[in-house]
Amino acid sequence: MYAFQYQKPDTAAQALQVVREQGSQYLAGGQSLVQAMKLRMSSPAALVDLSGLLELQGIEVGAQSVRIGAMTRHARVADDAPLGSAIPALAALAGGIGDPMVRNQGTLGGSLAYNDPAACYPSATLALRATIHTDARDIAAEDFFLGLYQTALNEGELIRAVTFQQPQAAAYIKFKHPASKLALVGVFVARFADGVRVGVTGAQACAFRATAIEAALTKDFSPQAAQDVRLSAVDMLSDMHAGAAYRAALVSTLAARAVSRIQGA
Repeated sequence: MYAFQYQKPDTAAQALQVVREQGSQYLAGGQSLVQAMKLRMSSPAALVDLSGLLELQGIEVGAQSVRIGAMTRHARVADDAPLGSAIPALAALAGGIGDPMVRNQGTLGGSLAYNDPAACYPSATLALRATIHTDARDIAAEDFFLGLYQTALNEGELIRAVTFQQPQAAAYIKFKHPASKLALVGVFVARFADGVRVGVTGAQACAFRATAIEAALTKDFSPQAAQDVRLSAVDMLSDMHAGAAYRAALVSTLAARAVSRIQGA
């Protein structure tokens, strides 16, 4: 690890000021960023630790939506009873991230801002019609993820919270790497009164909506309808763990399993 400056502000306003004046990078849990720094894949000159900012933490459950502070840790999302009642699939997703250490350190906002291609939360934001609230604006989830580790965030822009719409039913299924627990492919299916949304992670450079599966399930909400959709392998990731064609096929299979879970609930 190389030398870098470290600051831990008391307020979000102070954090914004430091980052914009000094060109620092936010540290929002560090479960991905610190590993990248160890491998010299990222080399910020200074870090601004957001872990002490209570104003960026918390969960508010409304009649039709759930708002989660950006610095809310995965473990809290997993264990929150009102959230678990409103959107049980989102709580289950959080409970399946990494291991206990990761869940007790990693945060919602950090996961979205870092935009690891295998992160779980991005699929949920897409499927649950989420809005990412920053210090400057509101960004629809489908406009947020731009590419490999790339988002719509401007330099210094800070995620404050995320609002998820409450579906009629939902489920998240991931085929995970046995060591890292990251998703080789993860599929989040959410059923609303006016249609179905399907968010996918791990299959491409960033999370995306499987619109062909959405259309099939809106017409016929059944496991077979999802399984029958054949996605193109073009743009799918291919690595030592899974080839592009395998990932393409796995998206439909996991979507079908998610529908089965919803129907069996």
